[in-house]
Amino acid sequence: MRAASIALLLMALAAPALAETLQERIDAAPDGAEIVLEPGNHQGPLVIRHPVVIDGQGAAVIDGGGTGTVVTIETDGVTLKNLTIRNSGRLHNKVDAGLRIHGNFNVVRDIRIENSLFGLDLSEASNNVLRRNYISSKDMPLEMRGDSVRIWYSNDNIFEQNHVEHSRDFVIWYSSGNKIRDNRIQHGRYGIHFMYAHENDVERNEISDCVVGVFLMYANDINVRGNQILRAWGASGLGVGFKETSGAVVEDNVILGNAVGIYIDPSPWDPDKTNEIHRNQIAYNGVGVEFHTDWEGNNFSQNNFLSNFTQVSVRGRGTALREGWNGNYWDDYAGFDADGDGEGDAPYEIYNYADRLWMDVPSAAFFRGGLALAALDFVERLAPFTEPRLLVRETRPYEQAVNHSAAQTETATRVEKPTTALEMLTQ
Repeated sequence: MRAASIALLLMALAAPALAETLQERIDAAPDGAEIVLEPGNHQGPLVIRHPVVIDGQGAAVIDGGGTGTVVTIETDGVTLKNLTIRNSGRLHNKVDAGLRIHGNFNVVRDIRIENSLFGLDLSEASNNVLRRNYISSKDMPLEMRGDSVRIWYSNDNIFEQNHVEHSRDFVIWYSSGNKIRDNRIQHGRYGIHFMYAHENDVERNEISDCVVGVFLMYANDINVRGNQILRAWGASGLGVGFKETSGAVVEDNVILGNAVGIYIDPSPWDPDKTNEIHRNQIAYNGVGVEFHTDWEGNNFSQNNFLSNFTQVSVRGRGTALREGWNGNYWDDYAGFDADGDGEGDAPYEIYNYADRLWMDVPSAAFFRGGLALAALDFVERLAPFTEPRLLVRETRPYEQAVNHSAAQTETATRVEKPTTALEMLTQ
């Protein structure tokens, strides 16, 4: 009997230990260790509390089971790559997300975040790199989805070459130094929305079929360069919007097919700053540029205004005469260039005739383009019964459209080189 007991004990000692959970594997791994995940599902939620590399080899899935946040990084120096994260909880008050980062110098690349209320939630997280990821929310009405990316008190992050769709907003709060570039953002509410977030860059993104493309709200010194901002339509459709924003640079963008191409609500707010709007294609919009009120400090130059239903509008009884208009091309300009210097010999002017009644009475916009306003406008121009109001006057408009192809080619063919030591290490 004793011999049999000893044999059973030896067999038990020799048997393999019970399989560890993924959380246990992560907790037991030394700093800097690489954990390679087997293909298939791995149960979440997970919390990563020390620097490791987790590689899903393109076939591993971390499934949150519909509860809480699926993966949380609470440290610095983690690399998460080549896997799918899915099935977060549904609670907005807890910000249930696919991935939450509360740390610095982490790298997240080649990740798919699916069926997660919020996609990426960065909270007090700086100098992180988020590259080539896919993010979508849950199959819910747009207003009930979470944000694709939520950046809160987080600085100097790089968000590039990602594909975001069918989420609510990409929102940046109280954060600076973030670079959002070379992404594709589709079918959301706010493509990119800044709130009290200064000195950030938005470059070479395609933002399409959102309610609003890029909105700058109480956010100063934002650069919006080389983007395609397309088809922001509907009652609130704006390509680029300003709300009490100063020091913005909006240049070399294609702003096409939006209800309003550029919307400016008292901006710049800082009287010592201007907003610079240059070399954009502003085309096929309902309104090219709309001002909420008579203001000053926005400089427009070398923009092409092409086939907009209305080139410029001003709400209420104001004008845009105090804004800076210098060297833009207007496709409805009727002047000549007799001396061949490329500039029109007569000013370009927009007057407020009867067809602009909808600027003073917004509900009249329903009839914009209809026969009633068209007939009223014809009679008003033929024999004005009121003094038409001058809205815009540019002294030397361009006679020919500005050739932006060189800048666009440079943008399209620019070699994407890492610009920081961190980027070089995380390619």
